Amino acid sequence: MPYWYWAAFGAVLGVIEVAVPAMVCIWLAAAALGVAAIAWRYPGLAWEHQALIFAVLAIASVVLGRTAFAHTRANASDQHLNRRAESYIGRMFTLDGAIVDGRGRLRVDDTTWRVAGPDLPAGTRVRVTGAENTLLRVEPI
Repeated sequence: MPYWYWAAFGAVLGVIEVAVPAMVCIWLAAAALGVAAIAWRYPGLAWEHQALIFAVLAIASVVLGRTAFAHTRANASDQHLNRRAESYIGRMFTLDGAIVDGRGRLRVDDTTWRVAGPDLPAGTRVRVTGAENTLLRVEPI
């Protein structure tokens, strides 16, 4: 196979990556361009060898790419996405209203949360110890 087949295949994979960003096709495109460079340097290389080289380069580039960019997938702010109450665990706040009969309300930023804990007067500093849906469990500091 001529080297330009592999170059064209790499370009197509690059366009697919731009259209559907999944961070896989870019590594396959890099492997195809690597085979294009090898096929250009060694023009008599059999297509079976080229396919084997592509397979090895594809596996290596995907593994290296995934390990190199692994830290971007596990962003700390994304750990509590759609579970905002859990991000408040361990934080301290001041009660806006009293907790009566184990229930009360707490204002956090622009949201009012239901809280559960021991009966406490308004203005008490509390620490969030747990979260269940829209209920925050608190204890006095």
